[in-house]
This record gives sequence, C-alpha cells and structure tokens, in this order.
Amino acid sequence: MNTRTPIVILNFKTYLESTGEQALKLAKISEKVAEETGVNIAVAVQHADIFRISAEVEIPVLAQHIDAVDAGGHTGSVLLESVKEAGASGTLINHSEMRMKLADIQEMVKKTADNGMGSVVCTNNVETSAAAATLKPNFVAIEPPELIGSGIPVSKAEPEIVEGTVDIIHDISPEVTVLCGAGISTGEDMQAALDLGTEGVLLASGIILADDPKKALLDLVGNI
Repeated sequence: MNTRTPIVILNFKTYLESTGEQALKLAKISEKVAEETGVNIAVAVQHADIFRISAEVEIPVLAQHIDAVDAGGHTGSVLLESVKEAGASGTLINHSEMRMKLADIQEMVKKTADNGMGSVVCTNNVETSAAAATLKPNFVAIEPPELIGSGIPVSKAEPEIVEGTVDIIHDISPEVTVLCGAGISTGEDMQAALDLGTEGVLLASGIILADDPKKALLDLVGNI
C-alpha cells in the first residue's frame, strides 16, 4: 500500500452510489484526481468489488474490514488471504460501523503487516487512539462516531481531540500516521485537519453522495 502523505482514503461504505458499476466509476474518478493533483488517494471498497476495481486502477484498494480468523470453518467471515488475493493492499480495522475487540485489532494489525498489507485502525477518542498506537499500525484514523455523516468535521467540532491524538500517538509510536475522519467533505475541512497535525483524511459521504464526486474531490485536495 502506498502510504505517502498527505493521503485521502475514500470509504465507499455500502451506498448504492458506490456499488458495482458505480464503485468502479468512482474509483476511476479517484485515480484521475490523484493523477491530476499528485495527492495519494486510496479507496476502501466493498469486498465483492475488490477484485474488479483493483484490476482496473493503480491507486491503492483497501478492504473495509477483515475478520480475525484463520482459514477453515468460518462461513460468512472475511479472510485476509482472500481479499489480498483479490487485490486489496490494505484494510480498515475497527471502523465505528464494524467495531472489534482489542485482541482482534492487535491480531489484524500483525497479520496485515506479516502479509505486506497496510492497516488503518479507526478510533473514537484519545484513549483508544493511544491504545491503537501501541500496536503500530500504518495509520490511526480518529473518528468520533457522533460526527460521522453529520457534515460537521471533527477538525472543527472537536479540534482538541485531533491535536491530543496526534501528540499522544507520536509520543508512543512516531512512525504511525494520524488521519482525521468524520464529517470531512471540503478543502477547508482537509486543510484544517492538516493544520492540526494530521497527515490525511478518511472520508465517505461528503464525496460519495456529492452531485459531482470529481468536483468534490478536486475541491478537497486542490489546494494542498
């Protein structure tokens, strides 16, 4: 996974606007914006779309979740080896919509590293972020769940959480990259997040549901 910063990770979630053909279209738009601006953009897509999208774009493609299971009798679970072979170069871990136990987070950070994949651990407060930093993932994305999809960026609503998270994580693990999530949708939001010490953003609906996703992405990264 390309971890160059600043980085934008676009989480497709399960919106119809980012499913199947629409997902491929959005991934190609993301790739085009990355080429035009030089900003590192990655997409976290639904599992059924990983193979198709990873075959048609050069930007990093992430899974939205991987279960802490080994190969065997785990019907319905998402196996790391499966998404890696499908073309995923990393995964989100512990998103607010798919919470995991600490032991499982630890296992998945280790397994992704062992398999040459990137890890993006999502957290909801300073304390959880500090715990995640001890595991040494590639990224920690701070996302207060009450702000997700609200249109209110965490960089403005709760800047002390962002600043405190950056300081604590870098004290624990200087090599971990801190991202800002929840409510991010504009270039002003992203610049505010970068000014608070983060090195990128994790976002979804502000781009996915925009009338013109390419224009929204360009607005997000155009002045970085």
